[in-house]
Amino acid sequence: MFEYSEPLHRLIEELKKFPGIGAKSAQRIAFYLLSLPAEEVDRLAEAIRQAKRKIFYCSICNGLTHLDPCPLCTDPHRSDEILCIVEEPYNVASIEKTGAFNGRYHVLLGALSPLKGRGPDELRIDKLLRRLENSQFKEIILATNPTAEGEATAYFLADFLKKFQVKITRLATGLPVGSDLDFADQITIKRALEGRVVLKE
Repeated sequence: MFEYSEPLHRLIEELKKFPGIGAKSAQRIAFYLLSLPAEEVDRLAEAIRQAKRKIFYCSICNGLTHLDPCPLCTDPHRSDEILCIVEEPYNVASIEKTGAFNGRYHVLLGALSPLKGRGPDELRIDKLLRRLENSQFKEIILATNPTAEGEATAYFLADFLKKFQVKITRLATGLPVGSDLDFADQITIKRALEGRVVLKE
């Protein structure tokens, strides 16, 4: 049976650990990296090292940053009356790209998942509570993912945050733009019906 040389095998095995990268993709990436000039590979390796060394979690929102507090937390043009709670730092980038939100963020760094042993303590709820006690937020948007874990997290937070007397909202879910009803599952169609908007009275 054919086996790659040990250094190449090790590279492929490390690449397979990346999310969404299977054996074939890892193999293609490994061969691509080997085809690059040495200086390009060195630049990539140095970029990874620098990012790992210099990027950390913001002390206020848990977003990834190289400054503390992060630019989103210190931006004076953002609203202090609305807080958007997301699961992961990359969710912030997804919302920011829309240009439709101008409030503050709080990153949970995960979602409730009893099967994975992730409860409220792993979501650093205490940090969120301390933040809310010293804030003037009038609305909290629960922007967790529309997965079983994300839904459980949203319901838990909605119940947990009731004592703060603020408006608590959840991101609407439904049909994606450009989609066809025939390709949507029943839950997606149900949520689209529940979250329908008025076009004309």
